[in-house]
Amino acid sequence: MFTAFFAALGQLGDRRFRRVVGLGVLLALALLFAAYILFLQLIWWLSPDTVDLPVIGPISGIETFLGWASLFLMLGLSVFLMIPVASAFTGFFLEDVADAVEDRHYPGLPPATPLTLAEGLRQSVNFLGLVLAVNVGALLLYPFVGPGIPLVFWAINGFLLGREYFSLVALRRLPPGEVKAMRRRNRWTLWAAGTLMAAPLSIPLLNLVIPVLGVATFTHLYHRLASAGR
Repeated sequence: MFTAFFAALGQLGDRRFRRVVGLGVLLALALLFAAYILFLQLIWWLSPDTVDLPVIGPISGIETFLGWASLFLMLGLSVFLMIPVASAFTGFFLEDVADAVEDRHYPGLPPATPLTLAEGLRQSVNFLGLVLAVNVGALLLYPFVGPGIPLVFWAINGFLLGREYFSLVALRRLPPGEVKAMRRRNRWTLWAAGTLMAAPLSIPLLNLVIPVLGVATFTHLYHRLASAGR
């Protein structure tokens, strides 16, 4: 697992890696910005011009206050949402990362079967929805776990990342049934590798390369498990 991770880390300077990182981040930022603009518009539509409070009387500027409050709310939520969104967009460019890894480290392999656009879109949308739902649900647990919040965050996202990245990589070379069986046989290894990806998610800037690093790591991991007959 660590060998696969460091091999992927050593290739981060690859031009194809940099391209996918840039596209994923730009698309993720565009989506989050569009969501914020839509949310802000809803606030303007629904907020009254003035509010009458007992003793104090009418107060105006409620929509302005809520607008600024929503900005800080979105900035806080982006810590949790940026990575799932960037990860989902990275699924569109999986082939570039996996091909770059295989070209450098596993020459001579037969061509992989690329995911169709529809399949890639379905996988990405499903993963995005699952990660967002699970992480929003986890927010309800955080007040009860205190200092264990990072451990819960890593465990949850480690499981999801391990499952998704391995499936995306393995489906290029195996039918779904074999991918599912291989994933089941190696579930603890995949969870541990996914947690290794999830640990840096809270580190600004570094977390932006995690989707690409994850795909590269699991490409190595898949080939190592396959060559060992696991």
